[in-house]
Amino acid sequence: MTITIVREDAIAVVTVENPPVNALSQALRQALVDAVAELDADAAVKAVVLICAGRTFIAGADVSEFGKPPQPPHLPDVVASIESAKKPWVAAIHGSALGGGLEVALGCAWRVAVPSASLGLPEVKLGIIPGAGGTVRLPRLIGPAAAVDLVTSGSPVGAKKARELGLVDAVLEGDLPTGAIAFATEVAEKSSPPPISDRVVPAVEAGFWENAEKAVAAKAKREVAPLQALAALRKASETDFASAMEFERETFLELRGSAQAAALRHVFFAERAAPRPPELAGITPRDIRSAAVIGGGTMGAGIAAALRDAGLPVVLIERDKVAVERGLANVRAIYEGSVKRGRITQSVADERMDGIIGGDDYGLLGDTDLVIEAVFEDLAVKRAVFEKLSLVCRADAVVATNTSYLDPGAISEGVSHPERFLGLHFFSPAHIMKLLEIVPTKRTAPEVLATGFALARLLGKVPVRAGICDGFIGNRILKVTRAQAERLLLSGATPSTVDGAMRAFGLPMGPFEAQDLGGLDIAAFQRKAARERGEAPFAPVADRLCALGRLGQKSGGGWYDYQPGDRAPKPSESVAAIIAEEAAGRPQRVWDDAAIADAILLPMVNEATRILEERVALRAADIDLVKIHGYGFPRWRGGPMHYAEARGLDKVVDALRALSSEGLADPPCEALRRAAQAGRFSALAE
Repeated sequence: MTITIVREDAIAVVTVENPPVNALSQALRQALVDAVAELDADAAVKAVVLICAGRTFIAGADVSEFGKPPQPPHLPDVVASIESAKKPWVAAIHGSALGGGLEVALGCAWRVAVPSASLGLPEVKLGIIPGAGGTVRLPRLIGPAAAVDLVTSGSPVGAKKARELGLVDAVLEGDLPTGAIAFATEVAEKSSPPPISDRVVPAVEAGFWENAEKAVAAKAKREVAPLQALAALRKASETDFASAMEFERETFLELRGSAQAAALRHVFFAERAAPRPPELAGITPRDIRSAAVIGGGTMGAGIAAALRDAGLPVVLIERDKVAVERGLANVRAIYEGSVKRGRITQSVADERMDGIIGGDDYGLLGDTDLVIEAVFEDLAVKRAVFEKLSLVCRADAVVATNTSYLDPGAISEGVSHPERFLGLHFFSPAHIMKLLEIVPTKRTAPEVLATGFALARLLGKVPVRAGICDGFIGNRILKVTRAQAERLLLSGATPSTVDGAMRAFGLPMGPFEAQDLGGLDIAAFQRKAARERGEAPFAPVADRLCALGRLGQKSGGGWYDYQPGDRAPKPSESVAAIIAEEAAGRPQRVWDDAAIADAILLPMVNEATRILEERVALRAADIDLVKIHGYGFPRWRGGPMHYAEARGLDKVVDALRALSSEGLADPPCEALRRAAQAGRFSALAE
């Protein structure tokens, strides 16, 4: 049963119970239509309260119906039936009223919410627009400007803000059912407001829609849905309700079958599954109530801030008192920046800093549940830290290394109780970046691995399990990205054309801009280590730039030149001369954006397939999450693996063969050829 109906004197309480999030399944849609008919026929009922059991109001569509033909009753008809009911309906909101859930609430005559509730129309984040009147009713209720912000961003608002906007009529303290029934009893004696569909959209000033389009386009970059949502809002403002509803529905149905919507649905499901991987089902993680960070540099300070943001008390350990003060200052600077940007208040910043204890005595860690090492990327230095931790930490304390390239198994040698050790690869800045690569060793206990995923959930991170290899998942693919970018330079491209092509593909910046921002010395350090292992990394131009001290923005020049105080990259004549010398005698060609993107992306897919075949990554979707959340791969393309499957793996193999024949890429690996025969990466696990 999806709903129950209980009469409280003259108030009927319709309770939705469709766990876990009261999604709008076909059965629930039908039950709501039936409830309207039943209560309209009951003369004793004066008003209806729509409320939900469990942890949330109706949180949106039923994801199990995604990609399937919609079954009647369709949601626009459900909302219309509630709106045209003879008795006024009051939506009583707790948790989240999102997407179709908010559209149902907009069909009600009144809306009330608890202070902790949130309301929004997040459809654009799935590559679609609201399809049950969200773009048509919302501007009639709260005005075009507020509706544009809410719909085109897809971001929810809290109950207080919703009340200020007029999206809810009251914020109720205390027990929601009691308060909602009292509210319904009161409004039953009054005239109901006109249905939202009968209202007019407030007028806007000249140029409003043109300015909104520029602003939305700038934020959306190349995502289609936000601009289509804006078009639907404008249509709702400039035409009658029925015509606007028709336009919204047509746009919704068109977008639902688009490539961007498919990619964004893929990412949605991957993110939904990531925090609780099936291989850890039934395994109970260890409790984490306190944490410590060893090292207060940029990464350590970011990790400490992330832990404090999650409410954990933190101990920050450094080698001496001067370093301790410097580390605490680094954390404080993070919070001061957040205060300046208006993300938190000064009192919140003070409270979070109060929860950090700094010291140079490892004895402070005797009762800590989790200790994360974040010192210099040197095996001997890290091992020395864990020797000390083995002496002072409880036997059941989880100890973790934050490393980008080093072997966690090698770092853990000599650690007492090695089953409680694992790698946690945070991405910088650690308090902002969502990705967390979780790297178990052969001796990591299952409950400790599960603890890593529980920590990610606590921190609001997107966790991905990674096997041990040089660079794990993300940085291993990044090495291919950089090598391919240099191959392009030696065959006729320039840094600016390569970067421009990758931005056109959807990345926030190109590979050379990114290297200049982070510093060329970081990759040079890794190449040096690789050569010491007998490998031969390809970076002829980058090695020469590093030898000249051109390390990026911090040195005033890297792949580009930079003026003092100006981060805008300028083409460099000296870099062009080095490229010309290295390219001498090599075939040259004219590159367009699409060919550049192929020459970088398809070898990345090839390497990612090897990673999948080697079980360094367990799922293709995990690789997509790594590249999206750690490296800026455009979300609307679904990640490199989804992009390759959507394009056709057979076409990817053919294009790689062509690049290989010109010496511009490795040939397609055997695993990729096998996946292409099946048409999907999941075949590699079968």
